[in-house]
Amino acid sequence: MFTDLVLASAHHLLVFLLAAIIAIEAVIVRPDMSGGGAKLLSRIDAYYGATAILVLLIGIARVLFGLKGWEAYVYNWAFWLKMLAFVVVGLLSIRPTLQIRTWRKNADGDAFSLLPDDVAKVRGYILAQIGVFTLIPVLAATMARYGY
Repeated sequence: MFTDLVLASAHHLLVFLLAAIIAIEAVIVRPDMSGGGAKLLSRIDAYYGATAILVLLIGIARVLFGLKGWEAYVYNWAFWLKMLAFVVVGLLSIRPTLQIRTWRKNADGDAFSLLPDDVAKVRGYILAQIGVFTLIPVLAATMARYGY
């Protein structure tokens, strides 16, 4: 029972951290972002990836070692929709991460500048991530009430 509590708590805290990191990225990505801002954004994006991996690993541990048992998850339609939402968020994060890496490389140059179209695209992807991410807690609540 204690293991389940620890896993559930860690999973929820990491999901909240992931939401905060996405929000921070949305705030930092602006047309007037400096080279220093690009370097900071690159570090934050690395935390985003690491946190997403931890969410996934702890989630797998919950399925395998949690009190509900794996059957409560694999036969729950809301669980699979939640997993789909998580995958979509991950896929939406690829383009921004690639652009952020490019910005980071260019941040060391004397004349750091951003193309407005690149900023708009990255912001669009980040906002799309936020939109899809909001489905995850809704689907988690749905999982707890329906589907098995």
